[in-house]
Amino acid sequence: MGSYKKILVGTDGSDTSLLAVDKAGLLAADSGAELLIVTAYEPASKEDIRAASDALKEDAYQVVGSAPAESVLRNAADRARSAGATKVDTKAVQGPPVDVLDQAVADSGAELLVVGNVGLNTLTGRILGSVPQSVARRSGVDVLIVHTS
Repeated sequence: MGSYKKILVGTDGSDTSLLAVDKAGLLAADSGAELLIVTAYEPASKEDIRAASDALKEDAYQVVGSAPAESVLRNAADRARSAGATKVDTKAVQGPPVDVLDQAVADSGAELLVVGNVGLNTLTGRILGSVPQSVARRSGVDVLIVHTS
């Protein structure tokens, strides 16, 4: 097995998921791989949009729809580049995280999926399944679960 040519990392912007981005950035730098950073988001409800508009006026776009996801991706891309990755792309996709990551792996041709370990050892994670557990089972490519907690 040679080095990876395309690595995909999932992030939700949390501190722990950004540790997975850091690791993916290092791996991409070491292997000269392309790095695709993906985040999943759910659209804001009409009530959320109304409340944001009332409170924030013309700045409401920053907290509704895909704008927060784009902010997460900009931060993650900066971190990946700081870790040494040179070929970085980002993608925000509406939907549940596991489905979004599975589809992104299939669409991008990534050979490695990197995720953080948050949720693996929680009661909810053991009963309902966690994102790392689910993508490891379903992805069809190598999965690196980064110890982030």
